[in-house]
Amino acid sequence: MNQPQQQKVAVIGGGSWATALVKILSEHSQVQVRWWLRSQADIDHIKTFHHNPRYLSDVYLSPRRVKPCGKIRDAVRGADYVVLALPAAFIQEPLQKLTSADLRGKRIVSAIKGMIPDQNKLVTDWMEDTYGVPLDDMCVIAGPCHAEEVALEKQSYLTIASTNPGCAADFAHLMTCRYVTAHPLADLYGVEYAAVMKNIVALACGITHGLGYGDNFQAVMVSNAMLEIRRFVTAVDPREREMSASAYLGDLLVTAYSQFSRNRLFGNMIGRGYSVKAAQLEMKMIAEGYYAAKSIHVLNQQYGVDMPITEAAFRILYEGEAPALAMNELKGYLK
Repeated sequence: MNQPQQQKVAVIGGGSWATALVKILSEHSQVQVRWWLRSQADIDHIKTFHHNPRYLSDVYLSPRRVKPCGKIRDAVRGADYVVLALPAAFIQEPLQKLTSADLRGKRIVSAIKGMIPDQNKLVTDWMEDTYGVPLDDMCVIAGPCHAEEVALEKQSYLTIASTNPGCAADFAHLMTCRYVTAHPLADLYGVEYAAVMKNIVALACGITHGLGYGDNFQAVMVSNAMLEIRRFVTAVDPREREMSASAYLGDLLVTAYSQFSRNRLFGNMIGRGYSVKAAQLEMKMIAEGYYAAKSIHVLNQQYGVDMPITEAAFRILYEGEAPALAMNELKGYLK
């Protein structure tokens, strides 16, 4: 009987989601993880104590299967897959040390639910344009799945989307373990845009909660948001897709309602009167929805899709409109 071939996976990023992905991948005896982290102190700690000192610190990381390193070229060298798990706003600086040759022949997996700021590009498009990675060699990871619940080994589900069915199926196998079930899906752009936009919605939900709106209003807003996401995704990439599937609706729901949602937390602080800068400083984590609101706003100038929730979030975050005023105006658009 043939033994399964060992797979080498590089994970780029040191946050909670990167840590959760490393944990899932290391459940497989045939997977070796090279884990790039920015902080040498964190690398040394993981090598000695086998857990991330900053994020999900209760998670044990197998020293046999997980090798942390501080040089990104060492991490990707010989890798079959390169998993990107950094905030979109900060991915360019560490990847500058890589060339197209470093990534040639590797499958790139984006676990980033954001867009490249200023360029207003999806991560997959940016990787294709910057490093020449073919679209068929890329996947994206979608939820609904929070890193904190992975740490607790609560049953979770993932969707691996790619234009290449074989690529999606292969990586879905690596992301399936005792407490995670991963399914492949062919809709890369739909899943990636939906993942970006659900963070904006979660941020808006947080704002309404901070303002004192109740569950009734939030349920109506999330329902309208799903229609808003459908309209935009269809305009950008028209095709048949089932938007009630977990990769779209499920991911939206968990991000909009969960106690672990950093975008909801960020929005809640804005609704309670924090400035954007103050909220960012206090959170000490990145809320992708903040950057996504501007990127989607700019992109939508090309498509002209009716998106009142996204526009309300943009006005609050970037034009200084009072949250109470923006949400009061939004009430007239919801049904």
